[in-house]
Amino acid sequence: MNHRLANSESCSQYQANALKSQFKLNQITKSTVLLSLTFGVSLSSSFTFAQTVDESQTTSLPTIKVEAQKNDSEGAYVGGQVAKSSQLGFLGNKSVMDTPFSTIAYTEQHIENIQAKDITEIIAKTDPTVFTNNASGGWSENYYIRGFSSSTKDMLINGMFGISPYYRTSPEMFEQVEVLKGPTALLNGMTPSGSVGGTVNLVTKRANETPLTRLTTTYMSDSQFGGHLDIGRRFGEDNAFGARLNAVYRDGGAAVTDQDKKTENVSLGLDWRGERTRLSADLYSAKDRVDGVTRGISLAKGVSMPKAPDADTQLNPSWGFAETKDKGFILRGEYDLTDSLMAYAAYGQSESDYLYNGAITATVVDQAGNYNTNIAQLAFESDKKSADFGLKGKFNTGSVGHQWVANATYYKQDLEEFGLRSVGSPIANNIYYPVWTGTEIAVQYLPPTLKSALEQKSYGLADTMSFAEDKVLLTLGLRHQEIVSDTFNAATKVRTKRDKDSATSPGAAITYKFSDKISVYANYIEGFSMTTASRDAVNAGEFFGPYKTKQQELGVKWDLGTFTNTFSVFNIKQPNGYLDENKVFSVDGEQRNQGVEWGFYGSVLENIRLMGGLAYVDPELTKTTKGINQGKTAIGVAKTQAKLGAEWDPSMLQNLTLTANATAVSKQYISADNSLAVGGHTIYDIGARYKLEIAHHPVNIRGTVNNVTNKAYWGMPQLSNLALGAPRTFMLSASVDF
Repeated sequence: MNHRLANSESCSQYQANALKSQFKLNQITKSTVLLSLTFGVSLSSSFTFAQTVDESQTTSLPTIKVEAQKNDSEGAYVGGQVAKSSQLGFLGNKSVMDTPFSTIAYTEQHIENIQAKDITEIIAKTDPTVFTNNASGGWSENYYIRGFSSSTKDMLINGMFGISPYYRTSPEMFEQVEVLKGPTALLNGMTPSGSVGGTVNLVTKRANETPLTRLTTTYMSDSQFGGHLDIGRRFGEDNAFGARLNAVYRDGGAAVTDQDKKTENVSLGLDWRGERTRLSADLYSAKDRVDGVTRGISLAKGVSMPKAPDADTQLNPSWGFAETKDKGFILRGEYDLTDSLMAYAAYGQSESDYLYNGAITATVVDQAGNYNTNIAQLAFESDKKSADFGLKGKFNTGSVGHQWVANATYYKQDLEEFGLRSVGSPIANNIYYPVWTGTEIAVQYLPPTLKSALEQKSYGLADTMSFAEDKVLLTLGLRHQEIVSDTFNAATKVRTKRDKDSATSPGAAITYKFSDKISVYANYIEGFSMTTASRDAVNAGEFFGPYKTKQQELGVKWDLGTFTNTFSVFNIKQPNGYLDENKVFSVDGEQRNQGVEWGFYGSVLENIRLMGGLAYVDPELTKTTKGINQGKTAIGVAKTQAKLGAEWDPSMLQNLTLTANATAVSKQYISADNSLAVGGHTIYDIGARYKLEIAHHPVNIRGTVNNVTNKAYWGMPQLSNLALGAPRTFMLSASVDF
């Protein structure tokens, strides 16, 4: 049974029993008494009871109906924005105060309230350790965690790599979005695309005990309209079988000039729970298309930083597009062998097809803003398979408790690329008044130009020991990983095959709980990953590694009851890859990111909720080839970020919530020698939501204005130097429960 629902039902039963004990109405003479009871407790159901007495002396007590309004979820902190627990890889679900790592888990309620359209909008909104350039309509989501670029291909769904959509994920099929900061080789295994700053886990929706039929209509400027249908039901004896269907469609113009976005997504989550067995299946099909796709621009040597044009300027071809089609599924089963031993198995597959036609490079050649755009076309097909098998158990040795886990994982990826590296002649333009009329280039794709395969196996073992009446939690573990890679570049006729690279990654973490409200923790954990030569390298597609990333971290968590604070300091070292002057990609160096972060969430005053924090990270190139740029700051990283999200429920206007958000970001270097940087910026968002009832149906209306001042600013995107942050954008939605 869903643990949150189980908690809610237990609460309901407890309250009912208490009421029966308190009001023992044995006799009532010739009158009718109506009792109305109002509670400020968090219950998700209503219940009735009646007391019958001797009719010759009394009359029957009418039905007493006790109703309680649902407040925050039992599994969430005050305000319902952040969950009290999240998945910690193969260690399973852990509470925030017991977790010896920096984590945050956003709830379904929060995702709906901020009207997020992709995962980056959720994780970067108020977390100061997550950075995004905030560009509109990129070919991929773009975010950094703890100063390291993270790949969307390294997102997990229900703890498994390789199942999520390839480049962009619409969040409607998920009930929780979890961020685990730092390397995670022990916990999750090797990240397929080399992300080391942290991982994002997406938890699929399940049907709740209460039937749900919710329709949400959406609008986003300039002229994008859409709808989302969410249906959940449970069936059978004890509601053992559940089904949750989500269907999404959005299409229309974006706030950027001549940019259109289209999203289609259908998902189905099924689950069945028996006395000792739990089964689930998740299936989805998704399509994401951007016309007028953002690729960004770069600066020629000797050109200084230009002033940003208007925020809604379309710098890349308006006829260019990026289209991704994804589909995938996960099957999972759990069986309780005994009361203290569980076996589980999961298997999933996904397929992705990608088409791109647009800018491959765009270079500003003078201080007047004139630039030349080169066009390229690319297509690829990706197939992924993922499996996870394991045992989880618990036992005691004297006064020491043990929670142990052993698992094996398997991951296989096959990739075929088709395309032209460059087509047509360079297109001349100016960043302050670009014109794309008459420049369109027809699509033409070639046979496969690059084939690659990656196969990963890992075997993990860990034990969490509890001492001193569970005040001390010590986790020790190892994971052994094996990798086989194979690439063939049709252009160079070069095949690179590496058989069974392997390594063992240890991990250790400790938590000391001074009380239920204060805990301190420390960890040492490694990342284990490979990286691939970029498509613009002469050795494109070649795998490098495996190599290790190492993290040390200290932290404190302080739960004030209604307001929670987290503090941490960390040091991460990662081997560094780069392109040399001959366009050859290699891994020969080291980047060290060390920093401090403070995050908070909850209610500081009645009807006022805050979420945000402050973070500082120093991403230094500590080792470089021939010492070139050694000691410099890594490109694309903001050293300082401060974020604050606020919600206020004004007492004079019931059911109304006013919202505001501020994001302050320091400068980011865009050249390896630190001679060029984009300036820092501060962005403000405002919004409101209102709950009402129409014809006995709950309705929730939400409105938001992002970048309310329409500030124009530069950010650094993937594969180029500069992209414009998103302009002022209006979002409106209305949801109704039937």
